[in-house]
Amino acid sequence: MTPTDPPGSDASLLNLARARLGPSEAAVFETFVVPRYLSTFGELVVEMLVEGADAQVAHLLCRTGYPDLGVGMRLPGAHLYGCDPSPSAIELARVKAATTPDRVTDYRVVDSLPAPLPAGAFSHVLAVHPILRPSERRRLLREAARLLGPGGLALLAIPMRGSFQEIIDLLREYALKHEAVDVTQAVDLAAVARPTVEGFGAELEESGFHDVDVELRATTLEFQSGRAFFEDPVARLLVLPEIRATLAIDDVEKAFAYVRDAIDKYWSQASFPLTVNVGCASGRLLAS
Repeated sequence: MTPTDPPGSDASLLNLARARLGPSEAAVFETFVVPRYLSTFGELVVEMLVEGADAQVAHLLCRTGYPDLGVGMRLPGAHLYGCDPSPSAIELARVKAATTPDRVTDYRVVDSLPAPLPAGAFSHVLAVHPILRPSERRRLLREAARLLGPGGLALLAIPMRGSFQEIIDLLREYALKHEAVDVTQAVDLAAVARPTVEGFGAELEESGFHDVDVELRATTLEFQSGRAFFEDPVARLLVLPEIRATLAIDDVEKAFAYVRDAIDKYWSQASFPLTVNVGCASGRLLAS
């Protein structure tokens, strides 16, 4: 079954606003979210990069420019172009890049796709944990195919099927206790919106890529309480927006309030574990 967007979602436009960070959020993202959470995705992307001379790299939805330093180390002499809808995040990416003047970078504020970058001009296109619905993910892959030259490599890292399962289970419990069939259906759709390894590979193939490879790594984050989880920058800036993007519930905050209280109840004597299945898919664009 191919996942669909939740009812009422606008699948025709890529909602880049979900990735927009304000000035304080950009600093928090770089200081706390990158090392604790996003690094698990970025490190896998860097590992799967295929080295090459004179690399031209497009980083879509780049936020504060992670893992561009690692990309530059893996691809010496690469020219890197980053795009993101957040002026604050782009400014921070530029500041970071200025500390390593030997790198050639160009960071731009981009509010929509296609990005103002030339078609067929890049050897690599990457995106790390973009907050996307299934149709938006496929649109991002089409944009990667537009930007890549023949034989170019696309890399996309996202949370895979089974991620955030503890939150999904508590949302199902909420729906059961409130006899909310619509919430149960919405939660089930949200759970399958994140692809399996096979499904992720198929998405790349359908977008024109071959030699597709999908790597999967499981990790666990721990939080001291329900309140700690909902206030943690990782949850506020990535995990909860990711869940909201695929969860079509009229009163999602009421459901989240139940989840927060349930965490405190069930994990009162231990930390709350959150499962994250980190996936990265790579594929080469077919030569014309």
